Amino acid sequence: MGLSGPKRHTDKTGDISEAAIIARLLQSGYVVLTPYGKNHRYDLAIEDADGQFWRIQCKTGWTDEKQTVITFATASSYNHTAKQKGWRNYKGQIEYFAIYVEQLGKVYFVPVDAVGNAKAMLRLAPTKNKQEKNVRWAKDYEL
Repeated sequence: MGLSGPKRHTDKTGDISEAAIIARLLQSGYVVLTPYGKNHRYDLAIEDADGQFWRIQCKTGWTDEKQTVITFATASSYNHTAKQKGWRNYKGQIEYFAIYVEQLGKVYFVPVDAVGNAKAMLRLAPTKNKQEKNVRWAKDYEL
């Protein structure tokens, strides 16, 4: 094991992200609810100041080597049978993604309708060609 600890399983990474997201939501003043059981299309629900409830899917985001962009999945894989595998997006089943990026220690809150059906990116630094159109800036979604 040593000082570096055991190798981290992907479930543990998800648990860390979910815990960091819950902590940040609580710090921001939201009431956080967790569904009982597994296999829900959302990980959390929050209640806002107006008493409205919003379904949240927690995701782990990662940066590229130069930390210019954050990438996160906007779909989940599923297996009906050994031969039937696929991806399902979250449109109509959640209102927001909450993305935790461990390298940055930050949480981002992104509406499901603001991203595509498989993967999404949040920009941390300007593009090489200085393009601004259709750029989703991470700072605009930071919680």
